[in-house]
Amino acid sequence: MAKNMQPIAKRCRALGISPATMGYAKKESNRNPGGQMRRKKSEYATQLSEKQKVKFVYGIMEKQFRMYYEKATRMTGKTGENLLILVERRLDNVVYRLGFAMTRREARQLVNHGHFTVNGKRVNIPSYLVKEGDVIEVAEKSRASVKFKRLTGEDAPTVLLPQWLEREKNSLKGTVTKLPVRADVDMPIEEHLIVELYSK
Repeated sequence: MAKNMQPIAKRCRALGISPATMGYAKKESNRNPGGQMRRKKSEYATQLSEKQKVKFVYGIMEKQFRMYYEKATRMTGKTGENLLILVERRLDNVVYRLGFAMTRREARQLVNHGHFTVNGKRVNIPSYLVKEGDVIEVAEKSRASVKFKRLTGEDAPTVLLPQWLEREKNSLKGTVTKLPVRADVDMPIEEHLIVELYSK
């Protein structure tokens, strides 16, 4: 499986996004903030940059991202919003959003290793798209590991959940209460530029 192994901070800087978006606490440098280029970007470069942002944040390679775009065009509503909602529904992203992993990269690895179940069945496909009502749990055999034990008890880290997800305090179970909407994607992105790029 292909992986994007680029350094997080450097790539965030180039794309003008905060490392916090990736789940990293490292602060941005004040030198050339946001990684803005001194010369004005062309229309194509601006559109490409928006696409690269989404691909990088969610850890998606080009072929799969194109598939999401094509699926988004067949859905009702705005293609750009549909695209972002699709990638937000990925199981690895949901695991990250529920606080079961520190970053999306870690979440993808944990899903790959079979540490989670969806509606009681083990799912090891990071790109699995969750649906409304789905219950995501840490697999029974994985609960004794130090990694997951730290998520329960008095010292468990506080997780700020998006409105479409629910997780009982100190539990290793989360529920998709409804499908996400555009407002739930907490990343500064102009999705219409991605649509314009693929429409050419």
